[in-house]
Amino acid sequence: MPRAKRGFKKRQRHKKVLDRAEGFVLGRKNLFRRTAEAVDRAFGYAYRDRRAKKRDFRQLWIARLSAASYANGISYSRLIAALKKAEIQIDRKVLSDIAITDPSAFTQIVNQVRSMAPAN
Repeated sequence: MPRAKRGFKKRQRHKKVLDRAEGFVLGRKNLFRRTAEAVDRAFGYAYRDRRAKKRDFRQLWIARLSAASYANGISYSRLIAALKKAEIQIDRKVLSDIAITDPSAFTQIVNQVRSMAPAN
């Protein structure tokens, strides 16, 4: 029986890694060792940034809400506290969308909960 030289399996494995390096430049797309390092690193960044994206968007929504609430004469933290106290369950994503697309509706929400806001 002839010895196994791993040609097929090795080529399959290399091809899988090289295919994942689509869009990389120079040796990072066609030299297997460099490609494998680059792909591993890219997967690490992708994993990390899928989680960071959630934080980044929440931060953006809060910044938008803060600006919109100050325009309506209430601070962000007082607005959120008043919404909780009034048992209005609108999340920050939807609230920030309302604040941008329909400022008058956002003003109505603020006016509705203003009496519930904690005192200065």
